[in-house]
Amino acid sequence: MKNEFWVADSPEIAKRREGVFLILAGLFIGTLAMLNILGISRFIKLFSIGEWTFAVAVGVLPYPITFLCTDLISELYGEKRARFVVWVGVILNIWVIFIMWLGGILPGFEEVNAAGEIAKDAAGRLPLFFEVQKLTFGAVTASMVAYLVAQFTDVHMFHFWKRLTKGKHLWLRNNGSTLISQLVDSTCVILITHYFAGALPIVENQSVIPQLLTFIVSGYMFKLMVALLDTAPLYVAVHYLSEYLQIDPVEEFKDEAETDQGIVD
Repeated sequence: MKNEFWVADSPEIAKRREGVFLILAGLFIGTLAMLNILGISRFIKLFSIGEWTFAVAVGVLPYPITFLCTDLISELYGEKRARFVVWVGVILNIWVIFIMWLGGILPGFEEVNAAGEIAKDAAGRLPLFFEVQKLTFGAVTASMVAYLVAQFTDVHMFHFWKRLTKGKHLWLRNNGSTLISQLVDSTCVILITHYFAGALPIVENQSVIPQLLTFIVSGYMFKLMVALLDTAPLYVAVHYLSEYLQIDPVEEFKDEAETDQGIVD
């Protein structure tokens, strides 16, 4: 059974299935942790068209890998396992926020002013940890909400397309699920980061909406290109891993077809 990947014809195959799942889940969690650390600490200029400058946060760079991992887990191990990994990612985000909060309330060795507040330097900046904490709270909160909505959208749409096509057309469910979920993610993370954390490099004395749209479109265009480029690697990975793990990604649809044929007969 695909969702119970530890059930196999031999202990060796069960070990393989568990090992590959742990690698995919570890890559997913590690990438998620990395993008939380990088977050919006720096914006990278991709290209310009006239007055429009397309830029993405450095934390966006590894983010598409998380969708590739969940698509692979969905294809090989089923929807339940993919949702489980997504929930582990939510717990990771909560853990990051908790540690940053705890590190800020415990007493340290920073200088304090007359009001008992931590003193700022000549440039008006707090000590490094508190500057990172400020960015992390905003970025991780925005990332967590966007991540939760986008990842569950991705898993749901992936299996929607898989059921619709009876397990065929892997390219359709990979791109169809990722493109919709990435649009959700890009919109959520930019709006939440701006309106909740106020951490986007918005230019004063200019209209805010066009700037927000630029960030949303820039992030989505980058993710769109990566999603299209990862279709071939996904096909290759599914082909070799399904043989290595002795998993048939479309087995459930074969069973349904045989059942339907039996009813017709």
